[in-house]
Amino acid sequence: MKKLLVLIDFQNDFIDGSLGTAEAQTIVPRVVEKLNTYKESERLATQDTHFEDYLTTQEGKNLPVLHCQKGTKGWEIRKEAQVGFKRVFEKNIFGSIQLAEYIRDERVEQVELIGICTDICVISNAMLIKSFAPEVKIIVDASCCAGVTPESHGAALETMKSCQIHIINE
Repeated sequence: MKKLLVLIDFQNDFIDGSLGTAEAQTIVPRVVEKLNTYKESERLATQDTHFEDYLTTQEGKNLPVLHCQKGTKGWEIRKEAQVGFKRVFEKNIFGSIQLAEYIRDERVEQVELIGICTDICVISNAMLIKSFAPEVKIIVDASCCAGVTPESHGAALETMKSCQIHIINE
């Protein structure tokens, strides 16, 4: 079975930087452990990527907190999680169309998603993958995800369940 693990936006700014949370800090060891259960050739990652003009974008106007500016420490994937990836997808929106197309084009049978934020980028990528590759089994490991708040994390998990995305380790 062709399967992949996708690490979503596991970047310093979302863990203990400008948009960090206690929940994100808590999942670091579990994320590293999960990454090590997959081979490098089975691991993909996304990186939220913004530039100096971020605050003038629609997202920046709605979330006026500069974060994940390319080339900064906050933009980097958390050091412990830098275990080697087959490919990293930089994105300046919540979901990566390129990631969804890649999963479809590579004829992946199962994809597991972990990372941050459950209620923004994890759910956006899960829904894009579901749209581009509807026959791929999508799994989200809830114990390796963190949302903006515990409540929004839970709501995102429930929404994904409604869309036939498999949630494990709640």
